[in-house]
Amino acid sequence: AGCSINGRVREGRVLKLEGNPNSTVNRGKMCGLGQAGVQHHYNPDRVREPLLRKGDQGQTISWDDAYKLMAEKMQGVSGDQVAFLSGGVSGHLKVLLGNYLDSISCKNHFVYEAVAPAVMRAANKKSYGVAMPRFSINKAKVVLTFGADFLGSWISPVHFSQQYAQFRKGVSGQRGVLIQVETKMTLTGANADRWVAIRPGTEGVLALGIVNALGTATGDIAAAVKQYDRERVSKETGIPAGQIDKIAAMLKLHSPSLVLAGSAAEGYEHGSQNAAAINLLNHVLGNVGKTVEMTEDMPFPQMSPATGNTAALTSLNKGLAAGQYKVLFNYAANPVFTASGAMKFKENMAKADFKVVFAHYLDETAMQADLVLPLDSALEDWGTQVPEYLATCAQINIQQPLMEKLHANTRGMGDVLLDMLKQRQPEDYKNYDDYYGYLRDAVLKNKDALGGANVDDETFWNQTLSGGIIRLEGSVNRLSTTASAAGLKIPTHSEEGGEYPLRLIPGVTASMRDGRNANQPWLQESPDPLTTIVWDSWVEIHPKKAAELHITEGDIVEVTSKTGTIRAQAYLFPGIHPEAISVPLGRGHDAMGRYAKGFGVNPFQILDAVFDKETGELAMHETRVKVSKTGERVVVVKDEGAAGGQQMGKKIAVRVSSDDIDLSEEV
Repeated sequence: AGCSINGRVREGRVLKLEGNPNSTVNRGKMCGLGQAGVQHHYNPDRVREPLLRKGDQGQTISWDDAYKLMAEKMQGVSGDQVAFLSGGVSGHLKVLLGNYLDSISCKNHFVYEAVAPAVMRAANKKSYGVAMPRFSINKAKVVLTFGADFLGSWISPVHFSQQYAQFRKGVSGQRGVLIQVETKMTLTGANADRWVAIRPGTEGVLALGIVNALGTATGDIAAAVKQYDRERVSKETGIPAGQIDKIAAMLKLHSPSLVLAGSAAEGYEHGSQNAAAINLLNHVLGNVGKTVEMTEDMPFPQMSPATGNTAALTSLNKGLAAGQYKVLFNYAANPVFTASGAMKFKENMAKADFKVVFAHYLDETAMQADLVLPLDSALEDWGTQVPEYLATCAQINIQQPLMEKLHANTRGMGDVLLDMLKQRQPEDYKNYDDYYGYLRDAVLKNKDALGGANVDDETFWNQTLSGGIIRLEGSVNRLSTTASAAGLKIPTHSEEGGEYPLRLIPGVTASMRDGRNANQPWLQESPDPLTTIVWDSWVEIHPKKAAELHITEGDIVEVTSKTGTIRAQAYLFPGIHPEAISVPLGRGHDAMGRYAKGFGVNPFQILDAVFDKETGELAMHETRVKVSKTGERVVVVKDEGAAGGQQMGKKIAVRVSSDDIDLSEEV
């Protein structure tokens, strides 16, 4: 999200992290993920020396030998035979990486994020003219979201949580109303006034049904939604017609509103169509320009975020399978863990002759490398980052070390890239002793454009480091206010059945995300907000479906897809549609350190290779599964307290039977 961080340091050691109040993104606040960054820094399982593969073992070598080896392996290799896989990058590190790839004539930079709003970006570009407009929850009187977990893990949760607090106070004296439509309840859904359980994949049908019910659409939009009458929509989505009418009436009565599309709607073969239908609602309701607002361009486009997606990994995987790449670099991604099992990425990665991984831990991908180069943590390194989602104006976050390095032989990624560039273009980079020197020079050269006109270099640099933020003024994007339903057709919902009758919904939690943080025990120990389970994975299943399958809480069940099988404990949860089950992402590592290895299961392993038809993104909700009992049982380790939900007899948060409540009604 690009939250900016301050660190509390005592006697030369970082003790605590908090949000930087200067940031317009997080305004001094911090989520648990950020707080746990201290444990990443001090983690005992960090890689501390460069490691060279010798058989199945890693042999310690020097950095000089590592650089020599890379230079040797690159001899006679053309740029087309080199691939560089990375997570999202921005700022001066992105610039340096681009310079290095240019120096070897390599155009194969694959930016990969296992959990990314790539379908939403593409749909927004078509609907609004920009991939990431500004969503103003605080200006809306009604917010309708289709699985956008903005309080938990969607785009910028700390920022949106603060907007949500304003939203609840109300606009013009009217308290905001939140309606959440999704197949599996998220943290945002648990806070909603009305939670609506929808059949998996039918979110676009509901969106077009609401447009029809509003009765205000004209032209091709009116023609496109004419067939989505309340009876058809109710039949396909499983939502009573009366509920559809209530949602439409509330949106019509209270303006402005805001409609958001999240992963719950986008994770299907027709995910782009779902997202387009949902965005159409904002146009019909007149929200564009009011709660969907324009943003500013980053005035230094070379530093703008290179955003990741899963289509990039698919492309790389095809090249590896075909033997196209002789040298593979990997930074800030763990594709061996996060790739769909159907892709067989681990096997295809082995076809590259030489594999270099820049890593903090020996994770699953680093374990397959020929050379592992250890990196500094963020708390001991220099850098700049540019947030993708801009809360107000564009900004550059300035990163500086909070303490001396813990381990003598780790290095910052900027320093490593600079050294690699010096091997190829020594004259161009001879004036930079290290990445700090490069960074300082780059900032001061652009001092006037960065707001430092008429300020001497030393003063401006110190002010920049002290504030941690450089705010920028860029040109304002114009949002598209015209809408069309051309090409919009949501496929008819088909009844689930056959050998694999249930949809698998991979759960994205605020703590685990895609699993890169699983080696931080604070996060493993933090109870899941809805189930309160710790240190393990679970299978969420609706009580009615569980009764059909004779499953009770704690039963070890097998979840099987066409691609593979995982085993985990069952958790009966009324906040999920009976036609689906959910298993959280992030756990199930077989490497990465003592706090990650061996805890839980990895749902990525059983995802089928099904893709969104327009963007090529992995359709993460399209995998169909069957669930069967193994005959084994465990006691589910959770923080709900004694039986009945009465914690230590104090009734702090009393639990009632799901038979006694209707989650679709207002609280």
